[in-house]
Amino acid sequence: MKSTSHKIRVLVVDDSALARRAISDALALDPEIEVVGTASDPYAARDEILALQPDVITLDLEMPRMDGLTFLRILQKHHPLPVVIISSFTPSGSAKALEALEAGALDVLAKPSSSANFGQLAQQLAYHVKAAAQSRRRKTPAAGPVTPVAPPIPPGEFSSRRVILIGASTGGIEALRFLLPSLPNGLPPILVVQHIPANFSRILANHLNQICPFAVREAVDGEELRTGSCLVAPGDFHLALVTAGQRYKVKLSQSPPVHHCRPSVDILFRSAAEHAGNQAVAVLLTGMGVDGARGLRLLRAAGAYTLAENEESSVVFGMPQAAIKLGAAEKVVSLQRMPRAILQALQSCRK
Repeated sequence: MKSTSHKIRVLVVDDSALARRAISDALALDPEIEVVGTASDPYAARDEILALQPDVITLDLEMPRMDGLTFLRILQKHHPLPVVIISSFTPSGSAKALEALEAGALDVLAKPSSSANFGQLAQQLAYHVKAAAQSRRRKTPAAGPVTPVAPPIPPGEFSSRRVILIGASTGGIEALRFLLPSLPNGLPPILVVQHIPANFSRILANHLNQICPFAVREAVDGEELRTGSCLVAPGDFHLALVTAGQRYKVKLSQSPPVHHCRPSVDILFRSAAEHAGNQAVAVLLTGMGVDGARGLRLLRAAGAYTLAENEESSVVFGMPQAAIKLGAAEKVVSLQRMPRAILQALQSCRK
């Protein structure tokens, strides 16, 4: 993992002079980050990369001469660097952002509508850049065609109280694109909290729905959890688990961010520790920071089966590492072995 003892050198690539200045000014507020240059298009960016040797690039997707997605693919093939996408999340922009993640971008961030709003997002910008600087490339691609690890589970195989919880941040979208399609249909309901911008979570859920053997959709406040389905927390909303008789419902809120994150993994894990206890299987995947670590410890104390991704397969080992240090993870496994570990956890606590 890269050291952050020196300032993180950032190149800002955006065709808008206003956006370049706003991003640069926002990042300059963090003493650990230095914007070493800007570029108005990929051709200028190519020259700046060779001259300045940045640690991280922020990249817009909509640019003249060469679009950001094309540039990203060329960059990752010939001169791979950590890239954070900062772009407008219109429906078409969101689809391109998902393609950018598939092409090797580490994170996506919604471009504010004005320079003033960039200042409000300064902490979030810095968080994404620092996560990118600490990232490592997976030795094995997270995404790609997968074969389910087991045949569909017969109806009624699990108690209606069973639930699967997954939390992730940087590198998590690609991890989910591997993990979820690798699971069979018929499992207890799955809840996912991925640190994600507003307006992008629905695109992600729709994409996962197309490649998974079970239904995946963005969560709606108050809906009941059902077997053979997966709900993804909407961007900018916390997702919590509440009881509804012998089943569960989801509760969405816009209470203050936790660990600078909304949605927060800890919000989900804490609510599940209270309402699901030993009926839960919880998974903490790649991500920067400590979100989810304390919640995972509460879940383990409540009797849940808790899993954390190991360092080797994590793009950023921050969140899993924090959980492991707290003794929150009952088992630490690679992403590639996580589908089997989840099934084994469900079988070990089956009632």
